[in-house]
Amino acid sequence: MRILILQRISDKLVRHSAGIDHAVHDVTYVGTADRLAVLPSELRATFIERPGTGDTAEEVLAAVAGLPPFDLVIALSEFDLIAGAQVRAALGIPGDREADILPSRDKVVMKAAVAAAGLRAPRFLSLTEALEALPGELPWKGETVLKPLDGAASQDVTVYPTTEEALDAVRAGGVLEGAELAGFEVEEFVTGPIIHVDGLLVDGKPVAIRASRYVGTCLEYANGTPLGSVQIELTPELSEWTLGCLAAVGITTSLFHLEGIETAEGLVFLEVGARFGGADVVDTFELATGVHLPSHFLQMITGGADAAVEPRPETAGSRYGWFVWPGHQLGGEYCRIEGEQAFRESPLAHRWIQRTEDEPIKTTLSYSDADVPLAGVVGPADSAELDRFLRDLFSFVRVELADSKEHSNARQTN
Repeated sequence: MRILILQRISDKLVRHSAGIDHAVHDVTYVGTADRLAVLPSELRATFIERPGTGDTAEEVLAAVAGLPPFDLVIALSEFDLIAGAQVRAALGIPGDREADILPSRDKVVMKAAVAAAGLRAPRFLSLTEALEALPGELPWKGETVLKPLDGAASQDVTVYPTTEEALDAVRAGGVLEGAELAGFEVEEFVTGPIIHVDGLLVDGKPVAIRASRYVGTCLEYANGTPLGSVQIELTPELSEWTLGCLAAVGITTSLFHLEGIETAEGLVFLEVGARFGGADVVDTFELATGVHLPSHFLQMITGGADAAVEPRPETAGSRYGWFVWPGHQLGGEYCRIEGEQAFRESPLAHRWIQRTEDEPIKTTLSYSDADVPLAGVVGPADSAELDRFLRDLFSFVRVELADSKEHSNARQTN
């Protein structure tokens, strides 16, 4: 096959050569210079750089203009799913179109689909609908979330005490520009622990699946506090709910990352993506099951000989978790970490990644181990033990901005 890949994610995470036989298939990667740089140079493939300054689909189409036809277009990043669909449509290549992607990308479309299937979702409206409604007409009045329709990692998400305060903030200006209004929604803030379910679905049936519960929230992480999750039991009820949500948004053969809220009345849908989870979800999934989600998905869709999979059965004390510490809120490129030694030496610390005071961190929001002050994987153990470890870790460890003078002296010493 001739395969076109919209390249964004590092090979360390995806393992392209394990997922695609590059000796058999003719593979072309199109990406920006920095995204092509995260691929192994020894891959037998064509690499085409795009500027990264304009529309992704348009840049990809310009990059491959004049090349022989492709048989398959692959887009693994959530930021490229719509672009991938647009490229398929423009080139007449089989696969998902934009209408197929929207229910797992647009938060209004996805919640409408889930609610139509009889599953509970937060009450919601597009922002333009909410602004046009008369006072008192909105279906809820309490805490309200303002968020992008296609956002990720809780970026640009704000919580207000009431619906009217959210709308008043928008009307007052300074929160959103006029052209941005159509790209946002408001929804009811539902309180409760947040779970995520990850795996691979084929023809509506789970090939591999695991459930986890967050310690902290993605929104709190965006605001500067650490985040993690630990694997939990996938009960029959949780499995049934998961398959119902996936069917509602039309995910039948795909990777998936589904999030829900645990309430006294049952699970409430939060959001879903036709992709693998971020942070160290892929690594902990593989540790628990033996299945590496991205490369196995690539094997499956490219006809790999090893596409069949039998996840490792779960045994007592065989669960894993991950944690990540944000650096984007510190206000600088260098940090100082204190109180971590006992946790670092714990037998539960399966992998520990920590920046020294003279190693720069990324100043924009990231979940990548390579960008943040502190991250790691914990386990194996049972869920309760892992949960306690992460909560103690978050309570006792301190990550602070390194003093610029101290940092300068450290660099001179080194």
